[in-house]
Amino acid sequence: MNMRSLFLLLTPVLMAAADPAAWPKWRGPGENGLAKGPAPTEWSDTKNVAWKVPIAGRGHSSPVLWGDLLFLTTAVPTTETAAPAPTGGRGGGGGAASGVEHKFLVMAFDRKTGKTVWEKTLLTATPHEGYHFRYGSFASNSPVTDGKMVYAFFGSRGIYALDMKGNLKWSRTFGKMRMRLGFGEGVPTVLDGDRLLLNFDQEEGSYLLVLDKTTGKDILKIERDEVSSWSPPTVTTVGGRKQIIIAASAKVRAYDYETGKQIWQCAGLGTNVIPAPVIHNNTVIVMSGHRDPNRMAIKLGRDGDLTGTDAIVWQNTKGNSYTPSPVLFEGRLYFATDNGILNCINATTGELIYQERLPGTYALKASLVGANGNLYISTEQGDILVVKMSDKFELVANNKMGDEFFIATPAIADGVIYIRGRNTLYCVGRTS
Repeated sequence: MNMRSLFLLLTPVLMAAADPAAWPKWRGPGENGLAKGPAPTEWSDTKNVAWKVPIAGRGHSSPVLWGDLLFLTTAVPTTETAAPAPTGGRGGGGGAASGVEHKFLVMAFDRKTGKTVWEKTLLTATPHEGYHFRYGSFASNSPVTDGKMVYAFFGSRGIYALDMKGNLKWSRTFGKMRMRLGFGEGVPTVLDGDRLLLNFDQEEGSYLLVLDKTTGKDILKIERDEVSSWSPPTVTTVGGRKQIIIAASAKVRAYDYETGKQIWQCAGLGTNVIPAPVIHNNTVIVMSGHRDPNRMAIKLGRDGDLTGTDAIVWQNTKGNSYTPSPVLFEGRLYFATDNGILNCINATTGELIYQERLPGTYALKASLVGANGNLYISTEQGDILVVKMSDKFELVANNKMGDEFFIATPAIADGVIYIRGRNTLYCVGRTS
């Protein structure tokens, strides 16, 4: 590849990374949960809200932004009949809405006004398996965009590539996933350069699929000896070698970006791995918070089986996040337990800087995001807390959004926060 071709390939990615008005991926332009520039710190369901619009159906995917457009996915039942309740028992709330026909949609909104620019029904189908009655949905996989196309991923229901005007360019469908206890699907879509990375960790037959974003054709299919997990692939370069890292229950594994060959593996995380890996200096930090929880910093640049070796720089089994992904800022890693305890550690040493219970009875599922030195923590109880990112706990604001329920991760761009609630999309801040 010549330099001109490389420049043309990287230009949209570099523009997104530098543009404070872009939030093209689930974890933002740098895939680390951090926004470029400022963001509002105080608001309510009526104060400082530029607009709010109802969203049909159910979805916990996060909004993504490019230019004047905001993209969102949802799944809408085709009848008004209430979805079947979960069966309970061993499912622990899994299996809701199985057997109910849904329309699967991607929508584009004007960022300044909230008006619908276009809406596209991609398919109508009856899912073979349900989701967790409280935390799941059939539209939990967050989409991505590169400014030319938007890619809407629905797991077992396929992936759909549309241009910025809503015209379908290509689509792919896949086999039916079987998730642990019917908890549902929802791994975020990962876009790296000209490649889409889709993780299909499930109860059997797990694999990583790498597609050409232009055509949708396979570049790599990597079989994985794993069970259900929901952590997205992370791409990094170590010693000139680009690799794909995936955290999961049996092993954290890294694969060669070009060949798909496994480079290294490391056991040690527990079940139901969800938080995204974090790259810090020459390590990758991974964690789990379900059964046998653990948090590890694994030194990069090694090959082979790293389990139990000095490649594990530090680890800790207490106070880990089960669901929310963390934020890394100025060498400190911020993460929260699902029952509302915020942790701040030294990302290099693993040393605890502080541990603080949030002021209230909170449950958390949405991932943390940050802007302008502040951390934003969305709760199931409808409050969004703003905490100063420093070596001491300091609550900046507690923004109460009324009868809301936040599972989706907010998007922050150009000084504005876009928040998906139970059935409403909010725009907080000045849009002009």
